[in-house]
Amino acid sequence: MHTDSVTLTRDVDAAVVPVGTKVTLMKGESARITQSLGGTYTVVVNGNMFRIEARDADALGLQVETTRTPTTTSGPVTQEQLEQQVWESLKTCYDPEIPVNVVDLGLIYDCHLTPIGANNYKADVKMTLTAPGCGMGPVLAQDVQNKLISLEPIDEANVELVWDPPWNQGMMTEAAKLQLGLM
Repeated sequence: MHTDSVTLTRDVDAAVVPVGTKVTLMKGESARITQSLGGTYTVVVNGNMFRIEARDADALGLQVETTRTPTTTSGPVTQEQLEQQVWESLKTCYDPEIPVNVVDLGLIYDCHLTPIGANNYKADVKMTLTAPGCGMGPVLAQDVQNKLISLEPIDEANVELVWDPPWNQGMMTEAAKLQLGLM
């Protein structure tokens, strides 16, 4: 986790963590970057935590990185190859408060691919959150959907937030537990 302090170079849209409310952070405010994973930035401004999208990295004085779709082999991919790409892509989605991806946190309960044409698929994902009251749920669900749609064979992606079974720390991978000091 880094704690780089920066001065905002322009007004920038942000989401309040954990409630998800959209706000505008003002040019000239001091921000401390606490996390930059999965193409988003978590910053602390005046003691409050916010999430800033990668497309607005320039407001933090950083270079805007272009989103890269994981490379695919030329020609059609098998459903098994695509499933592997899907899981790799989902591992680039991060909770803004926890430096572990949503897959290793155990938040993705199910991902199902359905062929909808020649080498085109629909992805249906069931995911949960670490806490039902987390307002970042729609933001994380949108992240998951965007990552899926960025994969070439996926034309449609539906992400459903579910609460049964309720998430608990036992759903995390051993790597996630190690990273968070729970082992």
